[in-house]
Amino acid sequence: MSSDRRAAVKKLKSFYLSPKIDINDFRTRLEDSFSAVFLPNNVECEEKSCRLTKYDILSPEVFASNRILLYIHGGSFVGGSRAAYRPFVAALANATASKAFLPEFRLAPAHPYPASLEDVQEVFQEIYIQTETSLSLSADVGDTEKKPEIIIMADTSGASIAFALMFGLDKTVLESVRQVVLFSPWLDFSEDNDMFTAKKVSDEIFTADSVRLASEHYTYQENWKNPFVSPLKADRSLLSKIPPVYIQMGEKEIFYDDALVLQTMLKNAGRKCELDIWKKMMPMFQLADEELSESHLAIEKIGKLITAKDHSDESVREIQLQLERS
Repeated sequence: MSSDRRAAVKKLKSFYLSPKIDINDFRTRLEDSFSAVFLPNNVECEEKSCRLTKYDILSPEVFASNRILLYIHGGSFVGGSRAAYRPFVAALANATASKAFLPEFRLAPAHPYPASLEDVQEVFQEIYIQTETSLSLSADVGDTEKKPEIIIMADTSGASIAFALMFGLDKTVLESVRQVVLFSPWLDFSEDNDMFTAKKVSDEIFTADSVRLASEHYTYQENWKNPFVSPLKADRSLLSKIPPVYIQMGEKEIFYDDALVLQTMLKNAGRKCELDIWKKMMPMFQLADEELSESHLAIEKIGKLITAKDHSDESVREIQLQLERS
């Protein structure tokens, strides 16, 4: 297990943004570490475009016709791509029985905020309208019209974009978002965040300095307190319309305290937020599926969360028992 863990950490350190590495090299490293020739579980991939933004449609063998999974990838705002995230999102699509959409949005520093957000907004609007239209046309006469059931997932820096997307949606559309799933979310880039004021804050993958570097590439300093950049700066009026949030992360991440703050803020706003902490795990351990059995269990747990009518059903408890025995 220790050798597997070391291999996982080495692989996941591809996410670490250093001022010593060229951004193009950083992007290449991510793709080399996580891309794959073949997708898992016989998931099919189709490329589409919305204006200038390309996106993947990842279709598992079985999926709910009204369910949309939109994945907003991380990569410190400057990296990440469909190629790098395609295998992971394909596994999530299969586990959740969902047709998944993976946008290739513009990246900083050449395209700073709000370029990535604008691209994601356009793709979201297109796939929402397409799904709603398809459901309407396929409905039998006299049937209650099905509405799109949207799952928004994001990791690390993608969480900032995901919240900005939701903050900008009107109430009717946002009501179709059933669940938000976040992996190791980045939630606060403001200067008063303890992560940046303390000395030498780090975990096995990230450092506070690497996160600060990402934020400097993404937007100017005066904008770090903008809730569309730092979700923890959102007021109650913005948070009160956020759908149920599920956060999955390792126990020693530097983002843990911010996740706790978000959980409290959402609960105070009358919303739900479940924090799922995995012992001995590092940030983004879910992507180390070739090295860690926990990666498969984590994805399976998310699948049960989305597909089970009762989130506390026996299948979810069985996964928890597996974790306790491992």
